[in-house]
Amino acid sequence: MHRLPPLLLLQAASLSEAALRFGCATVSSQRLDPLVEPGQVPSAHVHQIVGGNAFNASMAGDIGEQATCTTCTYSEDFSNYWTAVLYFRHPTNGSYKRVPQYPNAQLGYEGRDARDIKGGMTIYYTERDFETDGDEYISAFKPGFRMTVGSPTITNLSDAQRQPGLRYTCLEDILTRSHETYELPARPCPAGIMAIHHFPTCWDGVNLDSPDHQSHMYNTKPPGDGGFLNVDKCPESHPVKVPQLAYETMWNTSMFADMWPADESQPFVWSFMDSKGYGTHADYVFGWKGDSLQRALNSSCMFHGCGSPGVQGVLKTQPIADMNKCAVENTVTEDTEGWLSELPGSR
Repeated sequence: MHRLPPLLLLQAASLSEAALRFGCATVSSQRLDPLVEPGQVPSAHVHQIVGGNAFNASMAGDIGEQATCTTCTYSEDFSNYWTAVLYFRHPTNGSYKRVPQYPNAQLGYEGRDARDIKGGMTIYYTERDFETDGDEYISAFKPGFRMTVGSPTITNLSDAQRQPGLRYTCLEDILTRSHETYELPARPCPAGIMAIHHFPTCWDGVNLDSPDHQSHMYNTKPPGDGGFLNVDKCPESHPVKVPQLAYETMWNTSMFADMWPADESQPFVWSFMDSKGYGTHADYVFGWKGDSLQRALNSSCMFHGCGSPGVQGVLKTQPIADMNKCAVENTVTEDTEGWLSELPGSR
């Protein structure tokens, strides 16, 4: 079990809080799921994946050593992050069209236009919250570590309410960050829908994975809490505090505003046939190079200060052009983008 000596704990307690926020372009979009359905080609539903190019149907070992490029801002991060894909269902003919993603406007800085990032997600690693210093040592994930949050099998509100930190925001504009819901918004959202996934922050210190990909982790957030909120002390069963990992995906649903159903029913559906949104879920495989993530967590950097063009930081960055050109060749060859008569894998 990874326990820290008293001296290191004392030193860590005096560290300022660190927080990473960065963009990752899309590296692949296809029916593969190396965690829940390893080796199965194709998997049950379409995923959108960002991060390193070691992503494949049967991932194993340290992908930080296997990947040769990454779609993430930080060039030392070869992790893979993925969620399901959101589709629009046409109210007249019932066909499906993938909803495009767009980057978080808050990722732009130093002449860097975030709009140039190809789809993807915003990734966060935080220690406590954005206002107070943490008083515990935060351990980076270990090579081979993986986990999931949520489940496509959740189909009702009461079960969804027991999933901390899995929410939606109806975007009034590109900077809206308030009023989270458990279900997909039931009205047209001017700037689209943001899907939010927060992962647990307590690890058992032993297992890099578990049969359900969740039992080796413990979520200290009360079920009703969303957002980047303080978390309680980790229990003895899961004593190792790890960073709060979170994804934000901006889905540009505004392009379908003129096709909203006349009966005002909610027209969006996840790639696993969930039109309520209760089954939202996300997957993670750790792949930071060497000790790069631990170095960042041990620092006092915040967001762009951790490394950006023109800013000397603890992490190395790469140009957006390099992020966008990193890609994984599709193993599953099928149309997931055009107007589809049925969702891939729905038969």
